[in-house]
Amino acid sequence: MPKHTSKTAGTKPSLAELRIDLAGKIVAHTPSAGETATTVPGLTLFRQTAPTACYLASVEPSVTIFVQGRKQINIGGVEYHCDETSFLIACIDLPIQSQIIEASAAAPQLSMRLRLDMQIVREVVSREDLPQGKSSADRRGLAVGQSTAALLGASTRLIDLLDTPEDIPFLGHLIEREIIYRILRTAQGERLRVIATAGNLSHRTAKAIAWLSANYARPLRMEELAEIARMGVSTLHHQFRALTAMSPLQFQKQLRLRAARERMLRDGLDATSAAYEVGYESVSQFNREYSRFFGQPPMRDIKAIRNGNIVTIDAA
Repeated sequence: MPKHTSKTAGTKPSLAELRIDLAGKIVAHTPSAGETATTVPGLTLFRQTAPTACYLASVEPSVTIFVQGRKQINIGGVEYHCDETSFLIACIDLPIQSQIIEASAAAPQLSMRLRLDMQIVREVVSREDLPQGKSSADRRGLAVGQSTAALLGASTRLIDLLDTPEDIPFLGHLIEREIIYRILRTAQGERLRVIATAGNLSHRTAKAIAWLSANYARPLRMEELAEIARMGVSTLHHQFRALTAMSPLQFQKQLRLRAARERMLRDGLDATSAAYEVGYESVSQFNREYSRFFGQPPMRDIKAIRNGNIVTIDAA
């Protein structure tokens, strides 16, 4: 298990020492394996004690700090690898495939995720005294970067608030702003900046993505989606793929399949009912796409999950 480190007064802790310290605090506040919601708004802690099969999940605008173990994420065929040195920034809602590839009871995969309030992000981005961030040619709405000492320090202070809950209402938002600031200073933070900037093509595309995420069960009409984004259909298609590595149709399909799986698991729906609930008009098409995506037909997949043969984790 990670142990807290102590430093001589006046010396700066190394990145490794900061990670060990943060890992120890995550362990201290996760009484059991899995995800732990906290009293800090938007903050969730994760401790996973074994590798998992690849599972379909989703991310919302958030930053995840990894301090131990390894995870692999795939969106639209593009792979992202996260280890103890990494942070993951998600600027938009995205369906992803995720897999924990290194974790054990002795050395669990440890991370913390802070949901981003995009209104606060816009306030930070609009400040005239915000230094210009590093540029990046990659325009996707999800990115992996290397955690800095300043980012780890701010993350540690956020978790420390759990020990003084009376400080959360006042200090929580201040530390959240600092974390946003630290992310914006990285090359990966540039895409968060452009998505939060009103009028930018990425910002307008993000509005269309958010609408599709909330209305995935409706028939997809590109003209309607383009009107929401206030751009032409071909431009939206190009911008959508640049941000998500998927076409709008592929994006919608992943949302529908994940929602159908959840409803069969949690609400006991059969495959036909689940297919119609998430917007499919053809049950045979649903069965084909489900089998292709999850590796087996719907009810066989649900039975395997309930028997413990497949691990599913909702959070990324």
